[in-house]
Amino acid sequence: MTAPLHLPSAGPAPIPGDAALAAVLGYARGRRPLYYRAPNARTGRWAQVPAFGYERFDARPVPDGPLGEADILTAEGLHGRLRRDAWTAMAAALPAVQTLADDVVDRAAGRAFWELPEDEFSVLAEPGTVGALLRQVADLCAEREVSRQHVVAALHARHPALVPLLHDTTRWPLLPHVREGDSGVEAVIHRELLHAADAFAALEDAVRAEGFALTRLRLHDLLLWLSTTLRFAHAAADGATTAHRAD
Repeated sequence: MTAPLHLPSAGPAPIPGDAALAAVLGYARGRRPLYYRAPNARTGRWAQVPAFGYERFDARPVPDGPLGEADILTAEGLHGRLRRDAWTAMAAALPAVQTLADDVVDRAAGRAFWELPEDEFSVLAEPGTVGALLRQVADLCAEREVSRQHVVAALHARHPALVPLLHDTTRWPLLPHVREGDSGVEAVIHRELLHAADAFAALEDAVRAEGFALTRLRLHDLLLWLSTTLRFAHAAADGATTAHRAD
């Protein structure tokens, strides 16, 4: 049993802890049927493939060295393939993104996202805060006409406890909760993680006990994404089914 999670960005009602755990496990373990036929074959066969992006994104090994082609492939595993020109643009922008990412890591000084003080996401404490640096990443993507969601996914894969995984689907539900003085929607995520700190810690432990090392920053993103895309019930059902099979 885990405590309910109060996430205003995901809806007015708390998410029951057991349902949250089942949904996350469903995201990681869920399968769907796919009928596959090779181009040189007359008949095909049904196969069970991952229903969500855990194996394509979260389970991929983290590359060494500076950001590069392997990071683009990881981001594509979550958000889909880039066109050739978009791929080239992202590759060209990665050195500048790397500089900002290094600044974020230096500023955090070994602390996780949820361990940072609230001032790190306030415009009153800028410049140089984590919130300001993350906004600079978004600005850089806009200037270079690079897919922001792919860049952020690459950074989250490198720093899963520090860089929030954001895209349009989750950004829109967060925007109405932004307060005056916030450096961006990251401030909303930070507040929700702090206000539900014990529940997220318990959920993180429960997920780890099932063999999946997902930080509470990623868990927040998953619960928000599953809720806003109406996939929560499906993922929770998958999680409950696979748990019974494991038993």
